[in-house]
Amino acid sequence: MAITTNAICNSFKKQLLAGEHDFDSAAGDTFKLAMYDSSAILGESTTIYATTSEVSSPAGYTAGGKALVNSGVKVSSGVAITNFSNLSFTGVTLTARGALIYNTTTDGGTGTDDAVCVLDFGGDKTATAGTFTIQFPAFTTSAAILRIS
Repeated sequence: MAITTNAICNSFKKQLLAGEHDFDSAAGDTFKLAMYDSSAILGESTTIYATTSEVSSPAGYTAGGKALVNSGVKVSSGVAITNFSNLSFTGVTLTARGALIYNTTTDGGTGTDDAVCVLDFGGDKTATAGTFTIQFPAFTTSAAILRIS
């Protein structure tokens, strides 16, 4: 298994400080989530979305995954956070080990499909002709998917 931990991508950290990602929920960038099988090599050194080892399904999942709905940004108790709404893929038959959140917006910087973070599901998760849901944590300073303190 090459997806061994949740990780914020190093390239994203640099791009964030260069102003290349906008998490504003109204007019911000478009972020997507793609799922991968256990042979995927994803971690903090991942820089862009790629189709290698991406899951497939006869229905309900297409390469590139799905767009995420951003919760916006806020700062509370000195912690800046952003998060996404839960994401469901319906009518799928697939096995996924993890996922990649990436930015699909042209930013004038490094381009599109820039990696943001890797999600490790902790093991293979399967759906058979059913619904596969990614549940994001609460939009709080102690749980949101992306936190800066």
